[in-house]
Amino acid sequence: MRFSTSAALTLLASSPFANAWGAVGHATVGAIGDHYLTAQAKTYVSSLLGSGVSMSSVASWADDFRYTTAGRFSAPFHFVDAEDSPPTTCSVDLNRDCGAGGCIVSAIANYTQRVNDRRYTLANRKQALEFLIHFIGDITQPLHDEAKAVGGNQIPVLWAGNKTNLHATWDTAMVEKDAGGSYGAAVIASFSDRLIAAIDGGVYASQKAEWISCTDVKNAGACALGWAQDANRINCLYVLKVDETGQELEGGYYTGAKPYIELQIAKAGYRLGSWVNNLAAAA
Repeated sequence: MRFSTSAALTLLASSPFANAWGAVGHATVGAIGDHYLTAQAKTYVSSLLGSGVSMSSVASWADDFRYTTAGRFSAPFHFVDAEDSPPTTCSVDLNRDCGAGGCIVSAIANYTQRVNDRRYTLANRKQALEFLIHFIGDITQPLHDEAKAVGGNQIPVLWAGNKTNLHATWDTAMVEKDAGGSYGAAVIASFSDRLIAAIDGGVYASQKAEWISCTDVKNAGACALGWAQDANRINCLYVLKVDETGQELEGGYYTGAKPYIELQIAKAGYRLGSWVNNLAAAA
C-alpha cells in the first residue's frame, strides 16, 4: 500500500474490495493507540509483537494477510454487511448482517478472547493482537459497516479527475489528502500528533470518555456491535446522504467528509489504546 496517491487510486479502482483507511489511516490509528498505552500495556504488546515493535508498524498486516492463501479465511472479518437503507435508515443488526463466515463484530469478539488464552501458541496470540489492531481501525470506517453497493465499492466517482469508487476514496485518497502525504514516518507522526492534541485538549476532549464507554474485554461482542452501529450512522449523516455517482469528490465532498474522517480515526486510535490496556490488565 506504499504507493503515490495516483498509483493507489489506479490499483484500488481495479479491485472490488479496498482496505479500510489504507496504510496511512491504519498506521495513524496504531500510532494513536501506541500513545495511550500504559507501561503495563507496552510490556504486554512487546511480549506478543516483539521488542520494539509498535502497533502502528503492524496495523496493515491483516490487509496483506487476507490476500494470501493462508489468510483467505479472514476476508469477511474486515466488515459487516449492514442490510439497511441509507440515507433513510442506518442500522447494524448482528443476526441480519453477520454472515455464516463471520464478520468484523464476531472477529473482534473472537480475537479478544484468543489473545489472552494461553492454550494457544505465542504465534496464535500474536496474530490475534495483530487482527485486533487492524479490525478496531476497520470498524470505524463507515463503509465497512454497510452493504449498499458492496460498501460503496460499486459507486463510481472521480478523485482529482481519476476514476475510482466511493469506498476507495474514503479508505485512501481523502485520508492521504488530510494527512498531507501518501505514507512515511513524518506523515504518520504529524497526522497522529494533530489528532492526539485534539483528543487531549481540543475538539475531542469532551467526547473521548464516550468513545471508551464500552471497553469491557469480557463483553467484546457487545462493544464491537456498538462501535459498528456508531460508524454506520455516518452513512446516513454524510457518506451516502447524497448520490455521488460519477461526481468529483476532491472539492466540496472532501471538505464535508474531513471532520468525519478525523473523528473516526481519532476514535479508533483512542479505543485501541484503551482496549489493549484492558487486555494487558486482564492477562
